[in-house]
Amino acid sequence: MAKNYVQEGDVLPHTPVGPVASGALVLIGKRVGIALGDIPAGTPGSLMVRGVFKVAKLSTDDISQGEPLYWDAANSRLTETAGANTLAGFAAEPAGPGVGTVNISINA
Repeated sequence: MAKNYVQEGDVLPHTPVGPVASGALVLIGKRVGIALGDIPAGTPGSLMVRGVFKVAKLSTDDISQGEPLYWDAANSRLTETAGANTLAGFAAEPAGPGVGTVNISINA
C-alpha cells in the first residue's frame, strides 16, 4: 500500500451549515454527494460521492440514458438544462416526461 494512501474515496466527510436529511443531494463545491444519514447542522456526516441514486427531476424533462444531468439547487431537483446549474453526473436509465425521479450516476 502506498505510504500516502488515505481512503477509497467513495465516502467523504462533510459538515453542513444547515441540517441535511438522509438521501439528500448536497453540493460540495462543483461536485455532489448523497447524505448517508441525517446530518445535523455544524456536525460532520458522511456523503457518498460515487454510485447510482434515485433523485428528483424536473418532471417535464425527457431524459435519455447517458445524458448529462445538472443539479438545480433553487428547486432541489435534477434537470437536463445546464444554465447556471451544477453538473451532477449522467442518467443511468431513461426517465421520460411525467416521471418525477431519475437514476443518476453521480460525479461520473
